[in-house]
Amino acid sequence: MSIPTHFDRNDSAGPGTFENPDQLEVAPGRQREGLEGWIPEVASESELREALEKAFDYRGDVTITRKDGGQVEGYLFDRVSGTTLSSSFVRVLPKNGDRRVKIAYSEISALIFSGRDTAAGKSWEAWVRKYWEKKSAGEKDIGIEAEKLE
Repeated sequence: MSIPTHFDRNDSAGPGTFENPDQLEVAPGRQREGLEGWIPEVASESELREALEKAFDYRGDVTITRKDGGQVEGYLFDRVSGTTLSSSFVRVLPKNGDRRVKIAYSEISALIFSGRDTAAGKSWEAWVRKYWEKKSAGEKDIGIEAEKLE
């Protein structure tokens, strides 16, 4: 038995041949949604799970309101999606502290994408566009510079 290669796939043209080599050089990126300030509906289990997946991909702070009325604002850095809401949880780095907080999905009553999305507008295409704008304006020594954080 041999190890299959990517040429063993049915959609492959075969070893050494490619239908369109340019397509091999470009991997599709993930389309970013404008989530900043969004307050999703979390009435059903599927809505809550979908919103928390988006919150995990979000590069800003979120505010989670617990069913007991308490709130945690911070960066959602981890999540475990179990078979039930009680066995699923998120972990948050609170904005005002250094202790990580673990919150079961079953404890969450509301979610707000409250912080600024630090990744918004930071795509390669945006950088290239800014580069060519600066170059056409006659600027020299153009490079990638980090944005100052708040």
